[in-house]
Amino acid sequence: MTDYIRKILSSSVYEVAEQTPLEKMELLSARLGHTILVKREDLQPVFSFKIRGAHNRMAHLSREERSRGVICASAGNHAQGVALSATRLGIRAVIVMPTTTPAIKVNAVRRLGGEVVLFGDSFDAARAHADELAERHGHVFVHPFDDPDVIAGQGTIGLELMRQHPRPIGAIYVPVGGGGLAAGIASFVKFLRPEIRVIGVEPEEAASMKAAIAAGKPVPIDEVGLFADGVAVKQVGDETFRLCRDLLDGIVTVTADEICAAIKDIFDDHRAITEPAGALALAGLRREVEAGTAPEGALIAINSGANVNFDRLSYVAERAEIGERAEALLAVTIPERPGSYRAFIRLIGRRPVTEFNYRYAPGASAHIFVGIKLSRGDPEKREIIDMLEANGLAVTDMTDNEVAKLHVRHMVGGRVAGLVEERVFRFQFPERPGALLKFLEGLNDAWNISLFHYRNHGSDYGRVLVGVEVPERTRTDFFAHIDAIGFPYWDETDNPAYRQFLDLE
Repeated sequence: MTDYIRKILSSSVYEVAEQTPLEKMELLSARLGHTILVKREDLQPVFSFKIRGAHNRMAHLSREERSRGVICASAGNHAQGVALSATRLGIRAVIVMPTTTPAIKVNAVRRLGGEVVLFGDSFDAARAHADELAERHGHVFVHPFDDPDVIAGQGTIGLELMRQHPRPIGAIYVPVGGGGLAAGIASFVKFLRPEIRVIGVEPEEAASMKAAIAAGKPVPIDEVGLFADGVAVKQVGDETFRLCRDLLDGIVTVTADEICAAIKDIFDDHRAITEPAGALALAGLRREVEAGTAPEGALIAINSGANVNFDRLSYVAERAEIGERAEALLAVTIPERPGSYRAFIRLIGRRPVTEFNYRYAPGASAHIFVGIKLSRGDPEKREIIDMLEANGLAVTDMTDNEVAKLHVRHMVGGRVAGLVEERVFRFQFPERPGALLKFLEGLNDAWNISLFHYRNHGSDYGRVLVGVEVPERTRTDFFAHIDAIGFPYWDETDNPAYRQFLDLE
């Protein structure tokens, strides 16, 4: 640890980086009953903390290494940090980015002086190509997290925090992807003020550090969700794992909806737009406060970046109220007769209805999909469900049902008779021009598509709900075929949202 403290104190980051402010979140502090502060790394010249580690690594290159140029693989923040630092130092920088990288990030890297090479559909493919180019041309590879100089550069945030808030601190919440930021901050904070808890926060769909700590070594996780793309890392580094295992006081995982709610919190308090990974730490902080496990004293969250596509904000806005438990999504069965809607709305009373979906189907019962705004979170939702059931209505809570939130709410009423062997799957694939066509071409005409829903959410991956007629005798062949397509998928045939609104009676 002493080596890291020396590296942090002698870091060169301020040649390009700024000391960012530590700001109180007045509205959220009042609502949660804690002093909550956020470290504004979104205000760096590249809108992310990554400039710190990238520049500190490159500032330590020898003259001979600088003459060979540097190379990295990145889909965003690290790429911009390397490009800016290289320009300031007069070094050639080659940045390998997946072909799925949004144009806003590609253009930003080029504007900062980086030579962009687009290769592969994923970070792993881009990284392999960067390694090949480094070996072929002699470029120095700048790792995004698993390098002592990179870790030390990120650790300067811990140094600033100790200067900016000398009063008692209960915990510091840090987003974790590869682990470089958490390792750097924890190294300095635990050396100077070991009583402060340092908590890593990961998305539930990309919890690679949690998996590593459970296994006792870095291990690859099966699937990596891409919503919080800045922390979408399949396997953490050896050095970052060693430091995080020894220095972190815990790992908290959060959902995409909780991240969306934290993005909204930051906007409400500071009128700042944060990328999903940037709001990750605040989402973890909120989860611990609401669970009653947060310590006394000031609570600090690292806002790690603001590189977000504008068109992704519609998805964030749609999911934020669910994430902060301010909206309930319910499937309710009501009698199929005149006056049933009016009676149902009377039961809801003056609570705002955020959406109401229905389509006629023959029979004695009607299924409606309804969104209701909440002012008291889950306890109020439970009261509503109990009240509806007490009035003889069957209720299914869809608030945390991914198929309902992503697809079915936009498809209610699409029933078709005669589909006795329909199975329903949710697929995820890299989002780029032509990706939907490529996905469709991967499906075999041997099986009839009976249902299809795709919606562009402005994110780096597309999500599709597909219904397929699969006779029992061909089921083994069908699963072998969709496995070969190579995209993550989930069998949702038994999902209650599908059963109630899209399946046969």
